[in-house]
Amino acid sequence: MRDEKPRTSTSWDKSSGRDQEATITATLTSVRSRPVEIAFDRGRHWRAKIGFVVLAMEQTVEDDVFRLTPDGVGVHFSRVPMNNEATVDTLATMAPDIAQAASLIRPETGVDVLCYTCNSGTMVIGEAGVIRSLRAARQQVKLTTVMTGVVRALRTLGARRIAVATPYLDEVNTIVRDFLEDHGFHVVEIQGMNIRNNSEIDAVDPHFIRAYARSVDRPEAEAVFICCGALRALDVVADLEGDLGKPVVVSNQAMMWDCLRVAGVGDQISGFGRLFELGVTEHHHAVGALAQSSAATWP
Repeated sequence: MRDEKPRTSTSWDKSSGRDQEATITATLTSVRSRPVEIAFDRGRHWRAKIGFVVLAMEQTVEDDVFRLTPDGVGVHFSRVPMNNEATVDTLATMAPDIAQAASLIRPETGVDVLCYTCNSGTMVIGEAGVIRSLRAARQQVKLTTVMTGVVRALRTLGARRIAVATPYLDEVNTIVRDFLEDHGFHVVEIQGMNIRNNSEIDAVDPHFIRAYARSVDRPEAEAVFICCGALRALDVVADLEGDLGKPVVVSNQAMMWDCLRVAGVGDQISGFGRLFELGVTEHHHAVGALAQSSAATWP
């Protein structure tokens, strides 16, 4: 079909130094596609879609999540404003922005699971407070946090007495210890690197992380927990378990294990510690135990 439609064109008249308008007639061709019967499949992320709220300056979490994502699972990210200093005061300032950040993740089509990825932020703001913020953004989604995943991971592994290594300032370490003990763990040792800036946490050498975790371990500890998703602890978790002869839980490993199991994905992923040998059934047992012992269960 061809339509005759008038169009106005403006050109510059050099002699007068003014714009001149001229009406011309142009022939426009309308596009009309042929009807076609479209073949659809389940899409690339047919098994599950998981959303993550990460810190504005984060450099490690996304890489680790991609390493731990099985085929058929989609991962989607949004960022929340955060000062580069990891102090109690600056961590608390994230709280008002979590809901807005979460609302940007697939706003029309949604996700199956939504997770807040900051360990220290979860503990400073409060696990229940973070969940309320996520719920304000997404009413019908299964919700979790990285620390929710850590608690479930340690319980699933049968660890009650734990040694904890962190990069944090001691004002944050005190909150970490209290959080874990409030969830029923006995922290036999906790040591922090006293790093103030998040950007420096991302740059800690994994070989140092391995040596540091060994130095924090105690014979009576049933597991070692390396706290903070910005640390590249996933790189050394399997080696550390070989060194220590006990389970080692690191933040991004526990977080992704938890998110996948909440989504009903039970894949065992080799090379990232004993935790990923445990499937959906074991995870559900941990969730059930938490439901009986505390209010810290949401999915």
